Amino acid sequence: MPEPDHTEYDFAFDAAYRFPARLFGISPASAHLTVSAGKLHAQFGPWHIHTPLTNIVSVQATGPYRFLRTAGPARLSLSDRGLTFATNSRQGVQISFRDPIPGIEPTGRLRHPNLTVTVTDCARLAATLTQHLHHETPDPTLRTVR
Repeated sequence: MPEPDHTEYDFAFDAAYRFPARLFGISPASAHLTVSAGKLHAQFGPWHIHTPLTNIVSVQATGPYRFLRTAGPARLSLSDRGLTFATNSRQGVQISFRDPIPGIEPTGRLRHPNLTVTVTDCARLAATLTQHLHHETPDPTLRTVR
């Protein structure tokens, strides 16, 4: 039985994204996000991120996205070094971090100030993370965007 604060999210795979994703080892079985025990964990095929929920400073809905910029492997934004795990072009959730996290390359030298994920229930993920923001970050200068 899952613990009370354990919430899992599957990625929402559009048909057009399935083949490019499989080329990089990404499938519904290898792509998921978990909020549990004060931590956020996301797996996207061979890419993984872990961070404490206290490292999250804002959450916002994003999208739509361009297929060519999101289909296939984990993506790095050249404008802000953000990381994207995308399986559809419709909608996702951008999670911003106080301390940038490693993710796209194995050495951990490149760090990401945010992660965008396209899970099946974006509203539920945003609400879950926003709830943790209010409970775990008493700093009133932190901004939460819905």
